[in-house]
Amino acid sequence: MKISKLVFIGAGNMAEALIKGLIGQGVLPGSCITATDVRAERLAEMETRFGILTSRDNRAAVADASVIVLAVKPQQMTDVLAELKASLPKTALVISIAAGKKCATFETAIGDGTHVIRVMPNTPALVGAGASAICRGRWATEDDLATAEKLLAAVGLVVRTEESMMDAVTALSGSGPAYVFYLAEMMLEAAKRMGMDGAVARQLTAATICGAAKLIMSTSDAPSVLRDRVTSKGGTTAAALAVMSERKVFDAVVDAVLAAEKRSKELSAT
Repeated sequence: MKISKLVFIGAGNMAEALIKGLIGQGVLPGSCITATDVRAERLAEMETRFGILTSRDNRAAVADASVIVLAVKPQQMTDVLAELKASLPKTALVISIAAGKKCATFETAIGDGTHVIRVMPNTPALVGAGASAICRGRWATEDDLATAEKLLAAVGLVVRTEESMMDAVTALSGSGPAYVFYLAEMMLEAAKRMGMDGAVARQLTAATICGAAKLIMSTSDAPSVLRDRVTSKGGTTAAALAVMSERKVFDAVVDAVLAAEKRSKELSAT
């Protein structure tokens, strides 16, 4: 992977997570990274914290870039692409982390031959534990995919998929952290009603969720098998799961994820 200059258009939380990971993991030095943003104070903060270069001029920043990461909000993308079109090097790799924006959107806006990689990251990237799915556009190469993998691996897991699956990825892992946070909310409410100390309950809840996730990652056994091992007949876990079954929690969560996929498809079509 040869990157002489990596430019982030937008210096929000996800850009910060990637910059922190890339420098912290030794993938790229700060001197090879430039970030742009409309907020001067944000750029000053990023420059001080990470030793990167910054600019408020998108066109000048991308003029000699090897890789451009588009990290602005989806609703800002049309204007940003129009601004960048004339300045983007034809050989540059364009990586988008904007939800719902298809590869064809960038290829059409920038021009035929544009190398585009689309990414669906999630917020645990902020702590180096993200899950990102990537797919390539019409003109992107195997080397482009490998470059994107190397960059995203600095903040967590990276998997390849077809673009047709990106709405499903958005529903599963893009929105997924919110489902887990919701579960944590429920567990903490139960702890409160049982009279537990809030700080202790928070530690136990977070460690339990983290530990369960690590257990899934460490084995090829299905989650249902792991659940059965915790569930003794007539025991406490069985009592809890019986209530969940009665209240159709399983069906409700599956339907919720499918609803997220449906909404992602609707947004992608706009």
